[in-house]
Amino acid sequence: MTQHAWLMLGLYMLVLLVLAKPLGGYIADVMEGRKHLLSRVGAPFESLLYRLAGVDREKETGWLAYAMAVLLFSLLGVLFLYLLQRIQHGLPFNPQLMAAVSPDSSFNTAVSFVTNTNWQGYGGETTMSYLTQMLGLTVQNFLSAATGIVVAIALIRGFARHSSATIGNFWVDLTRVTLYILLPLSIVFALVLVSQGVIQNFAAYVDVQSLQGAQPQTLAMGPVASQEAIKMIGTNGGGFFNVNSAHPFENPTPLSNLLQMLSIFLIPAALTFTFGRMVGSSRQGWALLAAMSVLFVSLAMVTISAEQQGNPLLTNTGVDQSVSQSVSAGGSQPGGNMEGKEARFGIVDSALFATITTAASCGAVNSMHDSYTPLGGMIPMALMQLGEVVFGGVGSGLYGMLIFAILAVFIAGLMIGRTPEYQGKKIEAFEMKMVSVAILVTPLLVLIGTSVAVLLTDGRAGIFNPGAHGFSEVLYALSSAANNNGSAFAGLSANTPFYNLLLAVAMWFGRFGVIVPVLAIAGALAAKKRIAETSGTLPTHGPLFVALLIGTVLLVGLLNYVPALALGPMVEHLMLWPAQ
Repeated sequence: MTQHAWLMLGLYMLVLLVLAKPLGGYIADVMEGRKHLLSRVGAPFESLLYRLAGVDREKETGWLAYAMAVLLFSLLGVLFLYLLQRIQHGLPFNPQLMAAVSPDSSFNTAVSFVTNTNWQGYGGETTMSYLTQMLGLTVQNFLSAATGIVVAIALIRGFARHSSATIGNFWVDLTRVTLYILLPLSIVFALVLVSQGVIQNFAAYVDVQSLQGAQPQTLAMGPVASQEAIKMIGTNGGGFFNVNSAHPFENPTPLSNLLQMLSIFLIPAALTFTFGRMVGSSRQGWALLAAMSVLFVSLAMVTISAEQQGNPLLTNTGVDQSVSQSVSAGGSQPGGNMEGKEARFGIVDSALFATITTAASCGAVNSMHDSYTPLGGMIPMALMQLGEVVFGGVGSGLYGMLIFAILAVFIAGLMIGRTPEYQGKKIEAFEMKMVSVAILVTPLLVLIGTSVAVLLTDGRAGIFNPGAHGFSEVLYALSSAANNNGSAFAGLSANTPFYNLLLAVAMWFGRFGVIVPVLAIAGALAAKKRIAETSGTLPTHGPLFVALLIGTVLLVGLLNYVPALALGPMVEHLMLWPAQ
């Protein structure tokens, strides 16, 4: 870890904390129907939307009706986005005359954006028209992010309420999250990005004469800033351009890079404060934030250190990979593994971005994860395999961590022979069955999917790199899909009917195979009576619980994947560093 790395990591966490705390309180006010900063401006429009849709804002539902609304809304989103891609060639805002997207790619992309995964098996600037990018992908960036947030809010209500048969109104929650949280933040952030050089236009692509070649180079245009803002704030990750946030039109400066990293964690971090506010104990939110922060900082240090170490095969050929003594003062030798990284960001900012985007279920990238060292690439993969709970996606990170919190108090209860309790609610058989389903569904999808891919000819045909690294590419793809991250190791030819179908199935069940059990837990907890704390109640806001929660996440979340990781990045590391 260089001095720049320590300063960057410390600055990042400090600014994140300063921004997240007030936002968390604001989100709580919005979701509990209290007056807030935008009440006067948005209330008339909110009421109009309810009247047009025939929604009674005062009518709440139980968990099953809430879950059915989530599933129906998402299915309709998949259908609409699929049709939009299939007929885009005949629709306006298509200056490059993009053809219709193939059926298998359209299906994969529709499921991908509706599930907040944003896996992209296509090149954005060569496949999607402006209308598809705006009306299809950008709209789903808002709606899929809002869906994750409202599910988290429903689970919080399960803890906060007692003897209640309802957990909220999905349509009201969805409207408020989109109107008062995601839309204002995205408008402000889009304008900031434009000030940094991110493009926003409807012009046709421009041919320019490059300095090095005789042939002109085509520069893609489009409404990028508006999509980039919600891509980051909603932890979506789907880029307008094929190279995502490594493209200078998406991420032009070191400042835009820092702001994009902050925007990824902003709402996931803020929701921990929302949780504390809504359950009536800010210390509960701080405990979750502490566990997330410890895990994130520790794993970010490993990623940065691994990339700073460089590649021993290059060292053996005489390449100097040491850090220049003057690098902190603007020297030109960053040292380490610069393969696949933008020179304007370097190793630290690239490795930090990689850790953030995979911790947060975002999937945006500013460097090529496939070019990372084995350990540097394993950490982003492991962060996804933990269940995307280290801050995680908007909403999904919080409800995923709360699932582990319930499991942690259950384990503690087994140790002392006492019925486990969390937030004044007894954790009983039904809750633990749902917790088990929520935790096990993604490992099953990842490991079974990876096995199918490496066993079948169609799966192996997409692997370009042999041996352990090729296996890592497949494992990473399934981990990314099932955990709704969306980033890729690349090197895997995934835009085929086989992988488009396999990954779509993993994305759909990875999303809703967790959401439905979470809502079931929310309904069960809301119906319970609140019990008073006693001397035997495990405090869930101190260092002991934070340590127990971290241990539960690491042991339970990652243990399923250890054999698979041993076949991929671990053995590849031993091949590069045989003496270690």
